[in-house]
Amino acid sequence: MNVLITGGSGFIGKHLSVQLLAQGHSVWVLTRTAAKARAQVPADVTLVEQLEGLQGIEAVINLAGENLAGGRWSASRKAAFRSSRIETTKRLVAWMQSLTQRPQVLVSGSAIGYYGDHADDVLTEADPPASDFAALLCRDWEAAAEEASVLGVRVCRVRIGIVLGTDGGALAKMLAPFRLGLGGRMGDGRQWMSWIHRDDLVHLLCWLLQTQDAVGAFNATAPTPVRNAEFSSVLARVLGRPALLPMPALALRTMFGEMASLLLGGQQVQPARAESLGFAFRYATLEPALRDLLSESNESIQ
Repeated sequence: MNVLITGGSGFIGKHLSVQLLAQGHSVWVLTRTAAKARAQVPADVTLVEQLEGLQGIEAVINLAGENLAGGRWSASRKAAFRSSRIETTKRLVAWMQSLTQRPQVLVSGSAIGYYGDHADDVLTEADPPASDFAALLCRDWEAAAEEASVLGVRVCRVRIGIVLGTDGGALAKMLAPFRLGLGGRMGDGRQWMSWIHRDDLVHLLCWLLQTQDAVGAFNATAPTPVRNAEFSSVLARVLGRPALLPMPALALRTMFGEMASLLLGGQQVQPARAESLGFAFRYATLEPALRDLLSESNESIQ
């Protein structure tokens, strides 16, 4: 299958490219700067800087999007969040519309921020979006992707949880303080963390490409979410370090402003639709997932 990836040189995209190539697919990555992206992707990946003239693509995986956790949410950064997700997705759909032979499937990223902060509620794909900024961003991003279904393209909207990997994402940022024994819960630690091992996310994205019954929204989270306090405790135990220094909610709000809602709020999300269609998680519980990832990166673990 000829697969086009947006966001293909990022944390998830580069691992996804490796997996798709291993499965025998041909991979194209859409990038703004091919020279810069070349070092981030396998040599067998074809880099393209524009959609115009691109033919023969059978599947698209859309992972493009400015990092929400990169700092305070200024008005300009919020505009960049929307443009990098919604406008990029609209351009993809417009390109598909221009083709005589369209891709068979669009697997388009979204996030569990779609649901907003839900305390102890258990959430599935049937639950509606919240009304905060992140939720409306996800809602509009998904709506842009869904326009491809009018063109006869099978659309999967993937609501991605906290992706665990040592070369990017939240875990990579947490390792330094936890390794020094300076980690701990955030706020009261009761907020739910719906996480997923990086490799499970990659396999889920590949599985959605090839599962013809897969249409609509899918939660990309492991089936056993944990509270933030438990996550901190397990991570400290795997690293063989204490977790004695909680980060007060007030300090987080002072440091990060509105973006602190990502750290202090949470969702207890279940991957109901993927499991109902037969997807099996390799890392369904947290400690084995962390041990695998930290062993992979040669971390000292007990």
